[in-house]
Amino acid sequence: MTTSEHPIVDETHDPSLESWVESANDPACDFPIQNLPLGAFARRHGDPTPHIGIAIGDQAFDLRAAADAGVLGHLPPATVEAVGAWTLNGLMSLGRRALRELRRSSSRLLRADAPGRAGLAPYLVPLQDVELLLPANVGDYTDFYASVFHATNVGSMFRPDNPLLPNYKFVPIGYHGRASSIVTSGTIVKRPRGQIRADGADAPSFGPSARLDYELEVGLFVGPGNGMGIPIPMDEAEDHAFGLCLVNDWSARDIQQWEYQPLGPFLAKSFATSLSPWVITLDALAPFRVPAFTRPEGDPAPLAYLDSAGNRGAGGLDVTLEVLLSSQRMRASACPPIRLSLSSLATMYWTFGQMVAHHTSNGCNLRPGDLLASGTVSGPTEDSLGSLLELTWRGTKPITLPTGEARRFLEDGDEVIVRGWCAREGFRRIGFGECRGIVTA
Repeated sequence: MTTSEHPIVDETHDPSLESWVESANDPACDFPIQNLPLGAFARRHGDPTPHIGIAIGDQAFDLRAAADAGVLGHLPPATVEAVGAWTLNGLMSLGRRALRELRRSSSRLLRADAPGRAGLAPYLVPLQDVELLLPANVGDYTDFYASVFHATNVGSMFRPDNPLLPNYKFVPIGYHGRASSIVTSGTIVKRPRGQIRADGADAPSFGPSARLDYELEVGLFVGPGNGMGIPIPMDEAEDHAFGLCLVNDWSARDIQQWEYQPLGPFLAKSFATSLSPWVITLDALAPFRVPAFTRPEGDPAPLAYLDSAGNRGAGGLDVTLEVLLSSQRMRASACPPIRLSLSSLATMYWTFGQMVAHHTSNGCNLRPGDLLASGTVSGPTEDSLGSLLELTWRGTKPITLPTGEARRFLEDGDEVIVRGWCAREGFRRIGFGECRGIVTA
């Protein structure tokens, strides 16, 4: 299977499909039967063992329990074994064909006209009764810098005479993040401490960050890996991809400013990275593929190992992304969260296929469950910027909240909410759910 053969739109994307799970038929629902995202959960009452499931409406369809009962016996034994695990890593290792077969089978089981649907109801668990877990054991985490708008904005603040370094348009820039501090949505984020050098000071001091920020990102979970020393070519890059989630890569800007030269981010980002719990498979996203970002005239074309006809024609993804903020005072006043930005993954300079191909081009081996993040998703307009660093222009243009509070960077008690969805005429809207996190001292 090559990238040029993606995307595959099939019966599972039919917008007329409805589910016997009534909540999945609500047009505003993130998890209709056309989505079928995968995740891991534990029941709040009863068996605390993690199970793999599919989000459908306001329910989780327990794949592990269904497999134990023989409901999935028509699937290959390797797939049945994989959905009986505690995480998605085993399923990720099986590849796109096995995942597509599981998707089609699950779609048929959950359709309104499914035979024997009454016998399937026991495998539903209300989402309000489960604890959503990290979907995979993340062995390695790489954070890219794929938005040319974000890179140019940040460069303009710190290098006004040379905002975009010359390698940016040739190389998908990335750094090795910290996998151990990846947490699921809803996990409290403690304000980090570190070395900070105040403007004009001769030496740094040590203390809590005063410029804590969020970064709106999208993450790709790796599917089947590659052997060490064996690069993945562009035409095969998406065969090694499993699905997407929302990412908030929390960043301490004052710590980052002092430490990032010469080797880049370190403690300013390693304290927490939040993920949404449901993984939207690339097959679910097939109707929402778009051409790769159109480079401005005069920009260099990607080098041959980062280029393919399939990537040029459908390497992008039209995912709408939203960031909201709720302060402690706003919640106490029953004030709804305020939207800070609205952007699209389609504006990224580098595609996920290019990130996979570049990451492995030197022979680096990726493994099932590894996470590749896009970097901050910022668009070309002021209302599409994916961080407070940009929205407040390094704190010089504070944002006023409905309560009258001003925000240059995040304060204790602030909750950041990231949402994502795809919508296109002729197809059912699908969503990513939410990625939330509250900052504490």
